[in-house]
Amino acid sequence: MVLFKAKLTSVCGTALALALFAAPVQAKVLATVNGVDVTDQDLAIARDDVGPTLPKQMDDAAREKALLDYLIDVKLVEQKAIADKLDQTPEFKQKLAYFREKLLMESFLGKVAKEGVTPAAMKSTYDEAAKAQKPEEEVHARHILVPTEAEALAAEKRVKAGEDFAKVADEVSKDPGSKGGDLGWFTKDRMVPEFADAAFKMQPGQVSDPVKSQFGYHIIKLEGKRQREFPPMDQVKDQLEHFVAQKAQSEAIIKLRESAKITRTDTPAAVPAPAPAKPADAAKPVEAPKK
Repeated sequence: MVLFKAKLTSVCGTALALALFAAPVQAKVLATVNGVDVTDQDLAIARDDVGPTLPKQMDDAAREKALLDYLIDVKLVEQKAIADKLDQTPEFKQKLAYFREKLLMESFLGKVAKEGVTPAAMKSTYDEAAKAQKPEEEVHARHILVPTEAEALAAEKRVKAGEDFAKVADEVSKDPGSKGGDLGWFTKDRMVPEFADAAFKMQPGQVSDPVKSQFGYHIIKLEGKRQREFPPMDQVKDQLEHFVAQKAQSEAIIKLRESAKITRTDTPAAVPAPAPAKPADAAKPVEAPKK
């Protein structure tokens, strides 16, 4: 192919999609290949199938042209393959059956996900996750990081003499990732032990003595303390939808397995089933990295 080094599975999947979803009468013809139409409906399927593999910097017009060229290539190769009777081989028929089953499975699971993501299911999952979150303290702190104790003592002296902590941090701190030394809000487990132990013992407004960690010496200023709040539902909507959809799909498959008669001739090793993702984890807010 000229524009894509498409895998056999992608070509077969696209060819199958084109075969299963024949374009309606009102479809717009975009090209013909030896008398066979390529329509806007075909383009829509190709856009979902191989569109994500196109370079992100391509504009819309270039992407549409590339997809149409791809479909023309598919038609040309398909026609040649049929002329060579490749569609009559046992291997092709077996793969065609496999991709048909796979496409039907994806269609069914898509339907299940769409039906399962209801406002009631979203609210129930959110409430369950919020209830499961244990109370946890978090603090808001700033720090000045320097390589030696002498530098730390000098910075501490300036701050305790009345200089603005953020100004001193910007001037001498070796942590470029925290503007004004600000680390934002974090829980105790997010920081190295020496830093966390010192910060969580402090009171708002207090400035620490030098604290040594694997990164150097820290002067810490505690800005505030609070109980960690569960994020609002709107803030984690996408994560909730993904979790609820996966849960609905998993339950549908389990139900089908339970009602089916399945006989296996292999003897697979016993492998513990992976633990399902917890709603509380899915809705976990992003926290500050360890320093």
